[in-house]
Amino acid sequence: MASILDEYEDSLYRSASVQQSRASVGIPHSGYVNARLEKETPIFNKQRIDFAPPEKINSLVVSSNQLCMSLGKDTLLRIDLGKPDEPNQVELGRKDEAKVHKMFLDHTGSHLLIALNTSECLYLNRSVQKVRALSRWKGHLIESVGWNKFLGSETNTGPILVGTVQGQIYEAEISVSEGSLFSTNPDQYFRQVYTLEEESGPAPVCCLEIERGLEGKSFIIATTRKRLFQFVGKVPEGTEQQGFSSIFAMHADHLPSFREFPASFGFSEIAFYTPKLRSSPRSFAWMMGNGVLYGTLDYSRPDSILSDERVWVYPSDIDITVNKPISIVLTQFHFLLLLPDRVKAVCTLNGQVVFQDLFLEKFGLLTRMIKDPTVQQIWIHTEKVVFRYHVQRESRDVWKMYMNMNKFDLAKEYCKDRPECLDIVLAKEAEHCFQNKRYLDSAKCYALTQNYFEEIALKFIEAKQEEALMEFLIKKLSNLKPSEKTQTTLLTTWLTELYLNWLGILEGDPSQRNLYLDTREKFRTFLSSPKNKDCLFNNRASIYELLASHGDTEHMVYFAVIMQDYERVVAHHCQHDEYDEALNVLSRHRDEKLFYKFSPVLIQHIPKKVVDAWISMGSRLDARNLIPALVNYSQSASTQQINEAIRYMEFCVYQLEETQQAIHNYLLSLYALCRPDSLLSYLEQAGTNPNRIHYDLKYALRLCAEHGHHHACVHIYKVMKLYEEAVDLALQVDVDLAKSCADLPEDDEELRKKLWLKIARHVVQEEKDVKKAMACLSSCALLKIEDVLPFFPDFVTIDHFKEAICNSLEDYNKHIEELKREMEEATQSAKRIREDIQEMRNKYGAVEPQEKCAACDFPLLNRPFYLFLCGHMFHYDCLLQAVFPNLPAYKQAKLEDLQKKLAATSQPFKSHHHPKDTDTISLGKGQQSREQIKADIDDIVAAECVYCGELMIRSIDRPFIDPQKYEQEMQSWL
Repeated sequence: MASILDEYEDSLYRSASVQQSRASVGIPHSGYVNARLEKETPIFNKQRIDFAPPEKINSLVVSSNQLCMSLGKDTLLRIDLGKPDEPNQVELGRKDEAKVHKMFLDHTGSHLLIALNTSECLYLNRSVQKVRALSRWKGHLIESVGWNKFLGSETNTGPILVGTVQGQIYEAEISVSEGSLFSTNPDQYFRQVYTLEEESGPAPVCCLEIERGLEGKSFIIATTRKRLFQFVGKVPEGTEQQGFSSIFAMHADHLPSFREFPASFGFSEIAFYTPKLRSSPRSFAWMMGNGVLYGTLDYSRPDSILSDERVWVYPSDIDITVNKPISIVLTQFHFLLLLPDRVKAVCTLNGQVVFQDLFLEKFGLLTRMIKDPTVQQIWIHTEKVVFRYHVQRESRDVWKMYMNMNKFDLAKEYCKDRPECLDIVLAKEAEHCFQNKRYLDSAKCYALTQNYFEEIALKFIEAKQEEALMEFLIKKLSNLKPSEKTQTTLLTTWLTELYLNWLGILEGDPSQRNLYLDTREKFRTFLSSPKNKDCLFNNRASIYELLASHGDTEHMVYFAVIMQDYERVVAHHCQHDEYDEALNVLSRHRDEKLFYKFSPVLIQHIPKKVVDAWISMGSRLDARNLIPALVNYSQSASTQQINEAIRYMEFCVYQLEETQQAIHNYLLSLYALCRPDSLLSYLEQAGTNPNRIHYDLKYALRLCAEHGHHHACVHIYKVMKLYEEAVDLALQVDVDLAKSCADLPEDDEELRKKLWLKIARHVVQEEKDVKKAMACLSSCALLKIEDVLPFFPDFVTIDHFKEAICNSLEDYNKHIEELKREMEEATQSAKRIREDIQEMRNKYGAVEPQEKCAACDFPLLNRPFYLFLCGHMFHYDCLLQAVFPNLPAYKQAKLEDLQKKLAATSQPFKSHHHPKDTDTISLGKGQQSREQIKADIDDIVAAECVYCGELMIRSIDRPFIDPQKYEQEMQSWL
């Protein structure tokens, strides 16, 4: 194990050297560069608004990018932050000494309530310019408003809750008419639903919040100076517009649940944090006398949504008697406290002050701090100046706090996109688990860090935690890149060694049986992992050596199967006489080469099963490669066992239709040796056509002769067309067999007669059976009695041949009569032919003067012409023009040659009448040559009528107009 670790250290030497060089220049041990290329911006980035109010700012509210501020005594300024250059100024229209006490803006930025110190309340809608007084609200100094985020719209607030300084909670609804500005009173109703009290009596309602939980349940949070109340109830379905009276009615006889703290500085304020893309807050912070009560909101709880509550006391430099907090704002991980001259940000995870911003005296005292929940911007104002805070990457350092609190899952969640921080968290978690003896968890975390491999490995070795070391190596192996082949090889080999050691220890302890099985399954999973496949395959020799050194044959076979090294698996089974298992492996993986290699061994022990396996492989096996195994087996086996070899050979021949000569020859030899009855049927089934026979005829003949199978030899002679040899051998077996062979040469009567004479001689001389000899005469028409007589001895009397001789004489007489009749028929036929020739010489045709050529339609007698028996008449040149294109090439050439010879003669062509014989006799030798030329031309041109002969039939598929002249012909018709 130590040597493997040393090898791995050497392989990592280069990367470790790089890490050490980093550490020497201030780079963290994890190997990640932690430098900042530019100064990181603070979480809370303050910006002063470029705005100089003409009068002092009394109050400021902002929501949904809509900002409203009260200036001086009678001015209201509205700004759409999306269009900051287009402010809207509205006059309150008050002539008395009334001042703005507080302003309240709903979550949509549409509804603005202005509470005056004269116990009056004004209303302004975003879409109008005129402020209206709410008459039903008169006489109440409004301290808080709980907006309805679920039923409110731009023209209607829906049922809302209003808290007063006297402790009353009212339910109200404000609606803007669409027909005109205020065709009716905007306040629909204003009715009291509850009164909040402390131990001294009614107390001001400092804050109100309405939320909706699961299954339509509503939660109402109300605060006084020292108490936080919760009203929980479910508004009946369909009555949501009727408000929250039913919820408060449930607590008419008893107090609702509340939190109370003893200290008070005259008021309190609650803030909520709502994540993006969510409609309900996730956490709250309540600023009161004893500190800040912080917690989360769990809407699944039945009676209270406040959860995970804790009180963070104010920082030590805050004295609530001198500089008590004015406002509070809650973000995801911080709450901000507004003091008269500064802002403090406290982390909600550990209560530490992480940010403090001091304001100059020239700006005046800070008056109010408020957050726009939709854009997560924080606004602060004095009487002169307005500031805005942008919250940027608030969660950047949260991972450190969670890590220090040992909340590693949360720490990893907030640094998953920062690998250098994630490495620190993982290292801290690994060390924490190691110290708490959670070694497996520690190994999993260490494997994900960039810490030195050898340090971690030695750490587990020194702690004697081999199982944890294996887990570490497995995880480390899974994180290696494909290019890190050396490290992968070393880790794989080391893990194999560890697994084998561990399995060896567990196997000898019966009490650890379950753990052994579990470890064995993990080891097999490791060996069969697709990710490790290439590495294990490339180093399979080393793995085999490790398995062999531990004597673990079970996993050696398992590993060989995974590596598809089935040859090793089969060899292992054969060495241990597990022939059935070996055959199962061959049958399962169907590797032809392995069948060829191991079949000689297997067939010696389980012949039937091996042949069954061969048959199941079908045509994938080449039977020629299995013949050596069958030959060795058949030489040492009994006849009954040889039947298995015959069974497979028959399967190849009859089922697979093999045509290889070696296969057929071997089957033939098996038949000749053990199944002579099947031999002849095989030969007959193979047929008698030598070109379609797949066995070697000469080999088969020699084989059958050696074993004395004469019938088979006769059949082979017949196939080889050695009929004399076939008859000679058949006569030794059976005369009838010889007769069947003698009739085979059907086209050679001389040979047939010779073969039958052999049979006759054998019957007469060997069997001395005269009757059977006479039967031969009747079986073959070629034999006559005179052919057979020489074979009989001299002492045989004529009585035995009397009938045969008489029959022969009668046949001769019949033949003579038949010849006479044929001679008479020939004489008559010759006579008729001579008469027909004489008649043809005297045949003629009459041509009228008005007859015309059938081709050109001109008078026929103007030029030489031809007259056919069918009645068609053609000029010589017209017929030549019609016939020539349709003649074969050789006839065209011959015709041209004859025309040249005719033109070369001196005598002009006067007419085309056939001359009489007397004229021909009186002409000279040169004139005979000219007439012969003309006769040859006539034989070619006038062989048949061009309209009635075969020429017209052959031209039936020829178009009437030549395709090459089609365009010309078509133009002539236009």
